[in-house]
Amino acid sequence: MPHPEPLTPEEKLTEAKDLLSLPRIVAICGSTRFMAEMHEADVRETEAGRIVVKPGCDLKSPHPLWSDPDQAEALKARLDELHRAKIRLADEVLIVGDYIGDSTRAEIAYARSLGRPVRFTHPEVDPGPSPR
Repeated sequence: MPHPEPLTPEEKLTEAKDLLSLPRIVAICGSTRFMAEMHEADVRETEAGRIVVKPGCDLKSPHPLWSDPDQAEALKARLDELHRAKIRLADEVLIVGDYIGDSTRAEIAYARSLGRPVRFTHPEVDPGPSPR
């Protein structure tokens, strides 16, 4: 009798979400210039019964935690990795805003490489499927 293949970490996460009866998880992405729009998207997604994860820091706004340029650069790298983890956790991604910069384009490509559905508040900015 053949042994079943062990579950991948991704399959284990999906199974755990199902066992816990978790609602869908949405990762909000986009330029931090759209932080107000991200907050509004958070409200709407939450009202629709979804769990929301989104950027928690806007490095373009002054704050003592990133006032030193060297600390800000190191923090940006850590926040980028944290946001990729949020995308891995999510069931789908919502891109907020009518502008797609390099970071957001990379987030879209990453989400699509993981097979995550990607929605847009402004569908006309969709850069299209990522090259394989």
